[in-house]
Amino acid sequence: MPAKSKAQQKAAGAALAAKRGDEKPSDLKGASRSMYESMSEKQLDELASTKRKGKPEHVKAAS
Repeated sequence: MPAKSKAQQKAAGAALAAKRGDEKPSDLKGASRSMYESMSEKQLDELASTKRKGKPEHVKAAS
């Protein structure tokens, strides 16, 4: 599943780094913390590896 925005891709990258032990999970905030707790390493890798070209910075949340 590809990331829908640059912000989502960046948050997934931060969560993936913590999952792999490169960063401390306690340093995560907001979306990256939520992703770290709820997604597998494979899912995070798919989101983080999405190309950023042509993606909006943010996408409004669907209500």
